[in-house]
Amino acid sequence: MLKEHEVEYRYREYRKDPLSEAELRGVLAMLGVGPKAVLRTRDKAFKELALTGDEADDVLIAHMAEHPTLLQRPIGIKDGKAVVGRPIEELLNL
Repeated sequence: MLKEHEVEYRYREYRKDPLSEAELRGVLAMLGVGPKAVLRTRDKAFKELALTGDEADDVLIAHMAEHPTLLQRPIGIKDGKAVVGRPIEELLNL
């Protein structure tokens, strides 16, 4: 979709190169939300870690850094702003 709209982008393979805790905190700040807002509760790791979604932000961020599939995606970032691409067309708002 981004190619169709001639939007330049760089894809980061989140499983091979996951966001660090510091990067996650920065992305959350750009999104203006806490980790609960972007937590994938249907993810396999969510169940395996016995998470409830009520954990402290620091705990969730640590788990997201260790298990990147817990984070909603895609997330687009541009000029200090970020959006979750759900639906994917949201990325065009950047």
